Amino acid sequence: MRHKREHARIIKLDATDSTNDFLKGLAGGKTLGDFTVVVAKEQLRGRGQRGSLWESEAGKNLTFSLLKYFTVLGAERWFLLNIAVSLALCEQLEALSIPNIKVKWPNDIMSGPHKICGILIENVLKGQSIQHSVIGIGLNVNQTRFGNLPRAGSLATMSGRSFDLEELLPPLLERLRTHLGVVEQRTVPQMLPAYEARLFRRDLPTAFADSSGAPFMGIIRGVSPQGTLILELEDGQRRTFDLKQVSLLY
Repeated sequence: MRHKREHARIIKLDATDSTNDFLKGLAGGKTLGDFTVVVAKEQLRGRGQRGSLWESEAGKNLTFSLLKYFTVLGAERWFLLNIAVSLALCEQLEALSIPNIKVKWPNDIMSGPHKICGILIENVLKGQSIQHSVIGIGLNVNQTRFGNLPRAGSLATMSGRSFDLEELLPPLLERLRTHLGVVEQRTVPQMLPAYEARLFRRDLPTAFADSSGAPFMGIIRGVSPQGTLILELEDGQRRTFDLKQVSLLY
């Protein structure tokens, strides 16, 4: 007998500081179903990588977080989640005919040189395994002005048309459900090639800054199974860098 798939439970908010924080608070206080989603019209203090703030105009964009439980996902395979979420987003944006979609390591989604989506994954461990993850996504949709963020873009600025947020969310959640549903049966080396094929500025000379802010040149050659960035430096040597050691300047 086949079990009928449950639809995601979606909690809609007018405004919250952070959908990730709201969902983590709910998960800590009671048992929530797998793939519970919190979506907010306005996120007052949305967070990105390195603690940066994610700026979003109220009612113009998709800002949501989802809760995903795991049973056999070792903590050392954490980068699988970055891969799965990035690929799901890339596929859905390409289905919407958004041009030149790439992943800026580790998990910003780009259209050409413009950042249109950010991902923040927060894992809760039990022993050496990931018990569950709170996956936050901020997708710029209908916002067209970004103040002092010249590299930011949106689906509207990249395609020249506007989108219905209510219609955008269900197919995106379905792709996320599909990709996240198989990560426990996969290894990072199995899934890395599809991720690496979409890397922003792969095989191109690119400016980076080290942890002290000093600039240097390198060429992105790939990503290690540990999720670190593989750069070929000017002397021909290859080195790996984690998120705290390097940032891409573009």
